[in-house]
Amino acid sequence: MEAIRQIISVKNHSVTIKLPEDFLADQVEVIILPVQNKEYQVPQWQIDQVRERTENYLKNPKNVTDIDDFLKEIEDEL
Repeated sequence: MEAIRQIISVKNHSVTIKLPEDFLADQVEVIILPVQNKEYQVPQWQIDQVRERTENYLKNPKNVTDIDDFLKEIEDEL
C-alpha cells in the first residue's frame, strides 16, 4: 500500500490533490483533518529507542532477529 501525505491549502471550501505520475489506483480513500501542528515533533522516547537499537546493531550486526522469527514470537504470545 502506498500512502501520500500532504499539507494543502483550502481555497473556496475546496482542495485539489495532485497525484504523482507513478501513482496507479482507480479509487482512493481521502481523509480530511485540520492541521494542528505544521511541524511534527518526534517524541523523545522514540528518538532514544531508535538510537539505542542502532547502537546495538552497530555493535553486533549479526545478532539481529529475523522478521519471520519475530512474527512467530508475537503470534505465540497471543
